[in-house]
Amino acid sequence: MTTVSNDWLRLYPQLATANSAMLSPDNRGLAYGDGFFTTMGVIDGEILWQNYHQQRLISHAQALQLQIDSQGIMTHLQASAQQLQQGMMKLIVTRAPQAVRGYGFSADESGSHCEIWLKVSAMALATSEHLCLPNGHSILVQSAKSASCLTAQIACLPPTLAGLKSLNRLDNVLASSELQALKTAHLANNTELGEGLLRDMTGRWVEGTMSNVFYQLADEDQPGCQQSSSSSNITSQNTVHNINPNKDYLLNGQWFTPPMTQSGVAGVMRQVIIDSLAKTEHPVQIRVLTDDDLANMSQMFFCNALRGIM
Repeated sequence: MTTVSNDWLRLYPQLATANSAMLSPDNRGLAYGDGFFTTMGVIDGEILWQNYHQQRLISHAQALQLQIDSQGIMTHLQASAQQLQQGMMKLIVTRAPQAVRGYGFSADESGSHCEIWLKVSAMALATSEHLCLPNGHSILVQSAKSASCLTAQIACLPPTLAGLKSLNRLDNVLASSELQALKTAHLANNTELGEGLLRDMTGRWVEGTMSNVFYQLADEDQPGCQQSSSSSNITSQNTVHNINPNKDYLLNGQWFTPPMTQSGVAGVMRQVIIDSLAKTEHPVQIRVLTDDDLANMSQMFFCNALRGIM
């Protein structure tokens, strides 16, 4: 079996003397969060949802005015996946250090130069349960757990940054800390907590700490895309429970997912599910999730590109 290094590797610019990462304090990802990342699952040497990850490279580089060779990166990632066979790969793209002092970067070509980093980690992925999509592809499904509404909030962002998986993730860091404390308390009570639901600064529920959320409402008369505001006070004591999905889980009823126009990350798996249901009887509708909706929720799941549906 091939041994996979768990060290960071700088793909670009390549190091002349060593095959390991040498991160400078001048790195703009470290200094300013000036960059983005994507996390990929690998099973049987294949990158899960590879085309979607490549599209993220292209769209994020364009949004942040970074110059990358997306096809060259994917070629390297494919080779790394073949060596890894099963596990996780994390790619980080940052803007190269600038001659300009402070936050700014030069408007010429040097301002779009990048540093690209890769970490490959061998790990076991739960692959026994799958859910079939209408297009014949399948999604990993994790065992059902409970999910708690968190008190932490995520930031609202300008349209140029909303939805991006940028390196500015401090709000998620603090939310994940709250979730970890709740997980410890649940374990003491012999229960298992899987995720936490987060709202943004407007009070609307947006996503999980590391995932996107989809939901169904029990009230069939509920308007699908009506914008509404949050009013009641939900605390981390409120908990909603998932159910075990059957093979038609995604095809039964109308699914909604919150918009990513003000906050949150437009995840790879979120887009996979939206695309897969686009031509079915009930395409996914983008709809805000409010406090009042929680009591009317009949089904929900979280999802991300590494773990699939949770």
